[in-house]
Amino acid sequence: MNQTGYSLTARAFLFPAAFLLSAMALSGITNGQDVSWTRDETPIRDQITHLRSLPDDVRARTTKQLALDIRRLPKTANKLNLANGLANLSTEGDFGHDTLQEVATTLAGALREQPVPMNGAEPAFPYVELATLVRYEHVQASVDNPQYAAAIAKLEADDQARQKADFTLTDLQGKSWTLRELHGKVVLVNFWATWCPPCRKEMPDLDALYKRFKDEGLVILAVDDEEAGKVKPFLTERPVTYPILLDPGRKVNDLFHIDGIPKSFVYDREGKLVAQSIDMRTQKQFLEMLGQAGLR
Repeated sequence: MNQTGYSLTARAFLFPAAFLLSAMALSGITNGQDVSWTRDETPIRDQITHLRSLPDDVRARTTKQLALDIRRLPKTANKLNLANGLANLSTEGDFGHDTLQEVATTLAGALREQPVPMNGAEPAFPYVELATLVRYEHVQASVDNPQYAAAIAKLEADDQARQKADFTLTDLQGKSWTLRELHGKVVLVNFWATWCPPCRKEMPDLDALYKRFKDEGLVILAVDDEEAGKVKPFLTERPVTYPILLDPGRKVNDLFHIDGIPKSFVYDREGKLVAQSIDMRTQKQFLEMLGQAGLR
């Protein structure tokens, strides 16, 4: 995914208000019609659009309450859209398992109330969103729909591909890096871009962890699909010490089935994929991921 090729599995990089409408359109909910909001739906929509402006502790409480508020709404197209939009924003950091469980329960309930048609040959986005929460955020949900099962199967296949993946890319200093030649190291592969706000937010934590664990064998490979002319000026203002690899043709992004950023994958010293994140992570969350590869 890039600025011109927006994907809804991209953890909502459009402004949330635009994202809500995009989610409805791509899910086949609006049928090309203008969206109208009820008196009960409007304040929920407005709170979702401002979630990113809240401090993390307030955002966690607000997200949980919004999930409960959406659940109480009557069955409408907007209810599913709001549940879907909230879910997409709920993973940008560490807002607690209880919060994510409420979000997943609300989305699953909305899908049971109002199933949506497939997106061509693919599951509709809300089913993918719910499957992603269940598989990677370890929440519980129940939806008796073949699209949900198909979404889970697709995520499992993607993970198998990532386990076998190998690549060679060059960093900004001209050094070549090959993933499978880093046997014996703990490798964190991070997909990011200069224009991505959650990517920018997690970079200082990644850099701090790289400095802390570099001598213990940690390698961070940060993969960006932009041209060097965009990346170098950005890093002049926001320097990091870990390698920045360029993937302008998106071959490695495609190899890892990256349809939204940031995403991170941790391989242990034997080359096994042991942890991954579907969105921005805090330093504490990254530490938990690295702990699964033996770094503490």
